[in-house]
Amino acid sequence: MKKIKTTLILLVLFAFLSPVTIMAADYRMDTEKGHAHIAFKINHLGFSIVLGMFKNFAGTFQYDPENLAGFSTEVTVDVASVDSNQAERDKHLRSEDFFHVDKYPEARFVSTGYEDKGNGQGVLSGDFTLRGVTKSINLEISQMESGNDPWGNFRHGFSGTTTLTLKDFGILFDLGPSGEKAQVEFSVEGIRQ
Repeated sequence: MKKIKTTLILLVLFAFLSPVTIMAADYRMDTEKGHAHIAFKINHLGFSIVLGMFKNFAGTFQYDPENLAGFSTEVTVDVASVDSNQAERDKHLRSEDFFHVDKYPEARFVSTGYEDKGNGQGVLSGDFTLRGVTKSINLEISQMESGNDPWGNFRHGFSGTTTLTLKDFGILFDLGPSGEKAQVEFSVEGIRQ
């Protein structure tokens, strides 16, 4: 009996003296309720800016305010869900000239690192796959608020931007010199799991 008490005391002491490991919380992106979006804009032949978005995507992220270097995310986009508010253009965007959705139905981003810049700002690096091509990209991130919602969930949000060069992903359709790059912006609200 004395041996069991001694073992229990040692285990308790070890637990208190060991460094505390802070685990990042897992969040599911709240896309079902429309609390997240991925949008893009691109110059059309120098005459206008075309806006679009992807209606269907899903993802998760890990966030711990005490360990921002551990911030990470993974997102899968249903590329066929592209919506630029014009049906014929959307059909063209789904074709081989652009997203080629019959062959490449998904785009994917998997983060590989996060650099905290302070004041809620940071750079999220990762591998982005579009049309079967994977490239390393950087996302400029702004962390948003964390807290309880009125329905008993705990939420955290972040937003960000990046610029993609179309030819890097095999999109060679000529939109003029000013249409070689697309600006992507997103905002995500996640529910802690």
